[in-house]
Amino acid sequence: MMGAIRNRRIVAPVVQQLSLPLDAKPNAKATERPVDVVLAALVIALIAFGVVMVYSASAVQATLHLHDPQFFLKRQAAYAAVALVVLFSVAAFDYHRLYKLTYPVLGGVGLLLVLCVAGLGKSGGGATRWIALGPVHIQPAEMAKLALVCWLAYSLAKKAEKVKTFTIGFLPHLIVAGLFMFLCMKQPDFGSSVVLLLLTFTMLFVAGAKIGYILGASMLGGVFAAVSIMSKQYRIDRWMAWTNLEAHKAGIAYQPFQSVMAFGSGGTWGMGIGKGLQTLYLPEAHNDFIAAIIGEELGFVGILTLCLVYLALVARGVRAAFRAPDDYGSYLAFGISTMFGVQALVNLCVALAMLPTKGLTLPFLSFGGSSLLVNAAAAGILLNVSRQGMDPPAPEAETPEAPPASSDFELGDDAFANALAEPAGLEGAATAKEDA
Repeated sequence: MMGAIRNRRIVAPVVQQLSLPLDAKPNAKATERPVDVVLAALVIALIAFGVVMVYSASAVQATLHLHDPQFFLKRQAAYAAVALVVLFSVAAFDYHRLYKLTYPVLGGVGLLLVLCVAGLGKSGGGATRWIALGPVHIQPAEMAKLALVCWLAYSLAKKAEKVKTFTIGFLPHLIVAGLFMFLCMKQPDFGSSVVLLLLTFTMLFVAGAKIGYILGASMLGGVFAAVSIMSKQYRIDRWMAWTNLEAHKAGIAYQPFQSVMAFGSGGTWGMGIGKGLQTLYLPEAHNDFIAAIIGEELGFVGILTLCLVYLALVARGVRAAFRAPDDYGSYLAFGISTMFGVQALVNLCVALAMLPTKGLTLPFLSFGGSSLLVNAAAAGILLNVSRQGMDPPAPEAETPEAPPASSDFELGDDAFANALAEPAGLEGAATAKEDA
């Protein structure tokens, strides 16, 4: 019984914080509280490690094609510097202020996606995924992930218990996510579409949507994915090459085959940073397949450590979600943590040829400004949620139980109680005991 009461005391504050009203206002005192130091250190370490690995993975190709071995290094270092500014600026920005910016951000990102597929985007690698603003190239699909997370957090927190209904709590979220997925597919960007769908289902599950709705939509999504693959010949070719890398290693499976070779040549401890040879053969090694270079140069231990870092990043994000002062903050933290985890998992699986090529970046590590800056902004939001998080409830001191009555008083309990009510006090109690 005492154990049950103790558990109730510990769990109650967590349950209570998730049911606070949605109109939770910005907290001016939150700026005085520290952010999650472990979370901040993980993000900064990933950004710095990404600069090092981009240089290691791109120096050979940059020398051969651009005659500047530090070409990608200089750009990634500049992106990293801006990303750190974005990270700490957003961390100091109260996430409650994002509440009113939800629809402007969602609409702006949607417009950029429309511009991409309307012929105003910049093409590269057989896809139109970038908007060129002078020397700056923006990838709206990266922004769409964070924009969708912010909107889902806003909508799910606002609807509360109505999330369990189909027409109000489930269908509208699926429609908005489906629209963003459709625009990504038209670029085409199949990998981002998959991430958007997984983000939506995960956040709906966390919010308490009915499992039956999620399973039904998942089956429809599987059918849609199969139809999408079968509708394009290059996707069929990729699928067939993935099922038999050896037979297509000189053709369409050249990139994943070389990636697997990089992991294999790394062994346990790797060949050392800057000493890998697959940078000579693996196309775009500094982009989507940077994990293969990490595997070659740092070996199994390096990849395992990287996986543990991403796992710790997601865990600290979920921790911030549980400690958030309101539903909106909880959903934001859960969604951003899922975004990091899903992208890292899919990218590593593609690099290991466990999944067909998807074209997804590895968060904080792959070369590119759009991905790095969006992930830095997302991490900043996560840090702000952690800054405003409630402290874990301290266990309350237990009230000592009264000692059991001695056997000497078994015969005089009633007389003892009556004696206490009289002015005689304990002397009356003793007399009553002797009379008894």
